[in-house]
Amino acid sequence: MNRALRIHAYGGPDAVKVDNIAMPAAASGEVVVHVKAAGINGLDWKIRDGWLQNDFPLPLPATLGVELAGEVIEVGAGVSGFVIGDRVMGPVGGIGAYADFIAVASNMLVKTPASLTDERAAAIPVGALTAWQALFEAGELKRGQTVLIHGAAGGVGSFAVQFARRAGARVIATAQGINAGYLRGLGADEVIDYRTSSFWERTRDIDLVLDLVGGSALANSWQVITDAGRIVSTAAPDIAAHTPAGKHGIWFQMRPDAAQLAEIVSLVDQGAVKVEVSEVARLSDAAAAIERNKTGHGPGKAVILFQ
Repeated sequence: MNRALRIHAYGGPDAVKVDNIAMPAAASGEVVVHVKAAGINGLDWKIRDGWLQNDFPLPLPATLGVELAGEVIEVGAGVSGFVIGDRVMGPVGGIGAYADFIAVASNMLVKTPASLTDERAAAIPVGALTAWQALFEAGELKRGQTVLIHGAAGGVGSFAVQFARRAGARVIATAQGINAGYLRGLGADEVIDYRTSSFWERTRDIDLVLDLVGGSALANSWQVITDAGRIVSTAAPDIAAHTPAGKHGIWFQMRPDAAQLAEIVSLVDQGAVKVEVSEVARLSDAAAAIERNKTGHGPGKAVILFQ
């Protein structure tokens, strides 16, 4: 049996159904993974709600989920570096991770170290790669600069705070006040409670804004960056159309990169980077857990357990 979390039509939480689908087979360059856990991301409910149907049309029904941790049960032709029984983790390069079994291009995956449970491993790939690439590739963050991270307590933000601090940047985070201690523990120099304070009145001369929220957070960020500063947003695909003259705004999307992921996983394995799992949901509660991602959740990343 291959259970999958799918949508047959766009809608709310009730649109997400558990179906039995065909077992996958490994094509050339692929492995079949027995999924043990999969990370929940904002992309799940954005797809479910139909927000992205014009930009990224999908044939329905569609299986949700973009990252996983599990065990290799089949190896396709041309695959090297993986054998049956290997524990692996990574993004899937699209959607489809919310299933018991999925065929994945082997070059997306890395081996899961023994120190990581499947739940913690599933919380890493998309958030960590997004944070790394947004900060250092799109954002060109350098030692001594100041970065403002909106939505800092979430799955991407938690990694971004740590990576920026490790790189020698000053880190200012916006989040709910209840998460201030958590973020300072990750390395934030200052935490601003967006519910009680206006960050644009408390910050200036920001070199990089990492916008994981969009909306008013983005709109009020232009005034706090330096002339050479930039805003990198994962939440506003239309940022270019709203970037003021003379300012630098970038819409960012993560790309799978196994070498980068392996480097990050090594840091986690060494204890140099922390992974926070906010919730472990069973498949029976997965639709509600995806909705909780939309409406607000604890610090770190929620995952779905498939065991």
